[in-house]
Amino acid sequence: MYRSIAAVTVFLLLFSCNPKLSNGLRKKDLTKDVEIITDKGNIVIRLSDSTPLHRDNFLLLVKQKYYDSVLFHRVIKNFMIQAGDPASKHAGPGDVLGDGGPSYTIPAEFRISLFHHKGVIAAAREGDDVNPKMASSGSQFYIVQGRKFTDQGLDSVETYRLKGRKIPENQRAVYKQIGGAPHLDQHYTVFGEVVSGLDVVDSIAMVPTSGRPYDRPTKDVRIITMKLVKRKK
Repeated sequence: MYRSIAAVTVFLLLFSCNPKLSNGLRKKDLTKDVEIITDKGNIVIRLSDSTPLHRDNFLLLVKQKYYDSVLFHRVIKNFMIQAGDPASKHAGPGDVLGDGGPSYTIPAEFRISLFHHKGVIAAAREGDDVNPKMASSGSQFYIVQGRKFTDQGLDSVETYRLKGRKIPENQRAVYKQIGGAPHLDQHYTVFGEVVSGLDVVDSIAMVPTSGRPYDRPTKDVRIITMKLVKRKK
């Protein structure tokens, strides 16, 4: 009897310290990283508190096992690897993928401090012609591999892809040092970054694909599962 009361007390104390939020997450979920376990290796993602709508949505989908068994259905070397289409779970060879997802979108959360350097995770979305507010897909995401840039290359991106918008000097330095995809800045929401497993991103980015327009790997690259993990210092 006394042991049962003590066990219930401990249980209640634990949950009072980790209350359930209105969106179904627990408070401690917001301080965890996401481990993406793939058949090519594991990638650990740290989500940004600066993009709470995207952070919370991704955490909820991970907890719901939404991403279990989905493919990286679009892969472009020196650019990015993309996943999150639930239709890919049981896709056959040659099936066209990239249109699946939940029935909702997420409002854009552009932050000047979050930019498309190598290793960031960002939300895919439909094009501007049907999506002028640049709302994000409810589930599809990509991880940037990118390439390194010179000052001349970045000047060209500013002129022709960013319509004159200047890339901050600190970000230019990062694009020159480790690379990325600067032409996507402030057009797609970046909501986190890889903290472990960049070599796995590189490995996936190198797989043979069908080429344009679908860029689907010729041999499936699958996300086995995702899970929330305690952050390492």
